[in-house]
Amino acid sequence: MINNKIIFSYTLKNAVEHGGKASINPVINSLFNEGLKKEKIKDYISEINFIINKVNNLHHEEQKKEFEKFKHLIGKRKERKGLPNLPKLKRGKVISRFGPSPSGPLTFGHIIALLPNFLYAKKFDGKFYLRIEDTNPENIYEPAYKMIEEEAKWLCKNQVKLIIQSDRMEIYYKYADKLINSNSAYVCICNSEKFKELLLNKISCPCRTLEKKEQKKRWKKMLDKKGFKEGEAVLRFKSNIKDVNPAMRDFPLARINNSLHPRKKYKYKVWPLMNLAVTVDDIELGMTHIIRGKDHKDNAKRQKMMYKSLNKISKYPIVRFIGRMHLKEIKMSASEFTRDIVSGKYKGWEDERLPTLTSLKKRGYKPETFWKFVEDRGLSEADKIISFKDLLEVLDNIQNNENVYKDRNIEYNEKEK
Repeated sequence: MINNKIIFSYTLKNAVEHGGKASINPVINSLFNEGLKKEKIKDYISEINFIINKVNNLHHEEQKKEFEKFKHLIGKRKERKGLPNLPKLKRGKVISRFGPSPSGPLTFGHIIALLPNFLYAKKFDGKFYLRIEDTNPENIYEPAYKMIEEEAKWLCKNQVKLIIQSDRMEIYYKYADKLINSNSAYVCICNSEKFKELLLNKISCPCRTLEKKEQKKRWKKMLDKKGFKEGEAVLRFKSNIKDVNPAMRDFPLARINNSLHPRKKYKYKVWPLMNLAVTVDDIELGMTHIIRGKDHKDNAKRQKMMYKSLNKISKYPIVRFIGRMHLKEIKMSASEFTRDIVSGKYKGWEDERLPTLTSLKKRGYKPETFWKFVEDRGLSEADKIISFKDLLEVLDNIQNNENVYKDRNIEYNEKEK
């Protein structure tokens, strides 16, 4: 049983360490050390919130004095420094990546997904790739290419290797050929509604069983400028048609899209979809560790299937998932910010109402402030909702810690699990 004095002591500890403001997630995580079970959180949540509000209403100096009275109740637990240990973290061998779409520049949502990948690579003298994923010509804001590159270099102190997917089209085509040749992919020309009906009923479409010769012929026709038209053919991965999850059944790999691409114009008509392009790049670049949003769990499963089909399963990276951070006042969407700026709702990317990296940088935050925020957050899969005002307070508290400006010696356990 967790008593109020224990909750009070951990809340005070969290407040003292974070400039006077305790937050519920770290307090609950600390209480797990005292035996709190996840299924029992609901029984304590009201009391925890009450105590957090009570502590946060105290002056910071009062919090410190109170903590001196209660700190003996704090369990002796080895504190984690930096991000948690992962398997196969070896010096000079860590390769990670982050892949934003150029639908707009970086937001705070990008920051919390980008930095764990960078920090692992940085600590172990590895490589960190910023991969601009621009194979959807319809969702590109051309100025974002330069903005994303410059912002990421600032955030990661130039320790970034830049890759742009639209420069790698021939590589994706080569892997599409490999998948067709290994009978792992096929070209489907079924009506989309008909295909969806078959899929939901766990029935293969007639295109799936056609001979390899016919599949190669159809693929060639997809690539031909005078061949299939937009919407007439899709390259699909041949997975388990009876998978319990319909999203895993014969998912698409490439489609015809005749939209103007800002960099490649009309050079290509067949564009790889995310799962093909990402899998190919991860294989080609030798990714070892990937931290990504938990909304990509299905994509990770699809990509693992493709690794297996390409006989690369032994090279499949260590993958971990993190939850999203939501702001109460505004949705963190680069695409929506772009539309709102173009329409005049916001003054520009530096508008102080926006949680963009450009805006946050203008407020004076340093890269190390964001590094520390991400370290403290860890690799939790829990989503978090916070007001923009409270987020800025947390960042202010981190930045006001004099140690944040040092080139932090981020500590990780280098032993494999």
